[in-house]
Amino acid sequence: MTAETLTILFAGREAQRHEWEAPLRAAAAEQGVDMRLFMTPEEVDPAEVHALIYNPNGPVKDFAPYTNLRAVLSLWAGVEKIVGDDRIQVPLARMVEPGLTLGMTDWVCAHVLRHHMGIDAHLALAPGEWPQRIPPLTRNRKVGVLGLGELGTDAAKMLAALRFDTAGWARSRHEIEGVETFHGPEGLEAILARSEILVLLLPDTPDTTNLLDARRLAMLPEGAVIVNPGRGPLIDDDALLAALDAGRVGHATLDVFRVEPLPADHPYWAHPKVTVTPHIASATRPETASGALVEQIGRLSRGEPLLHVVDRRRGY
Repeated sequence: MTAETLTILFAGREAQRHEWEAPLRAAAAEQGVDMRLFMTPEEVDPAEVHALIYNPNGPVKDFAPYTNLRAVLSLWAGVEKIVGDDRIQVPLARMVEPGLTLGMTDWVCAHVLRHHMGIDAHLALAPGEWPQRIPPLTRNRKVGVLGLGELGTDAAKMLAALRFDTAGWARSRHEIEGVETFHGPEGLEAILARSEILVLLLPDTPDTTNLLDARRLAMLPEGAVIVNPGRGPLIDDDALLAALDAGRVGHATLDVFRVEPLPADHPYWAHPKVTVTPHIASATRPETASGALVEQIGRLSRGEPLLHVVDRRRGY
């Protein structure tokens, strides 16, 4: 099929425009995709736009003028702020790009290794203290990953490559070389029971809200560590604080929260068993994501199915 020249609007925040224009045009030239790219809504008639490169915090709030829209390409991996928008009546594709995946895997492995090696305890040593606590080998440390999409699968594979005794869980059955996999409600209980370090990489949907409540936190081994770069609502915050205070959970490293920025008076800031990072586990990087976006535009121009289209019923 002959490719059509499509009109594309970058509907990101103003501060993003200068970061994205050159990489998008370079990726289009490299892939041989002919497109008319506009970086602000004021530059183009909405009725001419075929696809939006979309940030929910960007300038486009009303989709009605975009009468010839064929696709919305999200700049975010998470689509919880978009998927419920009934005004979007065209395919919605979530962001999957190598930089986002690699960055997340780096962050996950760094913090899993930090907890495995007991780095926090060494940093807290007073002068003259010399406790020689030798950590176990990685093969003797059980790590669980909840969520086996692109991010979770890549993280689980790398943890297994580091020789951790790695398991993963998802709603449906997955097979990953070197990773023991679980699925469904019974599988969730099984992976919780074995996970000394638990990594959360699930999407934010009605089914995952407060997934880690008091009952499920109690299924973890005594003193287990939680690492959450996924979504804040996955955890019942009050239940986690209670489990930390009781010693049921040994530590929580959290990158995502129900309210962001995390309010200054939130108990997580002052809790000695909580590490807060400010939603920096990973990000969409223009230099790596532009190629993925242009690939989608090329598919659209040739009449081919888009990749990573959101299932609105499931929410991801």
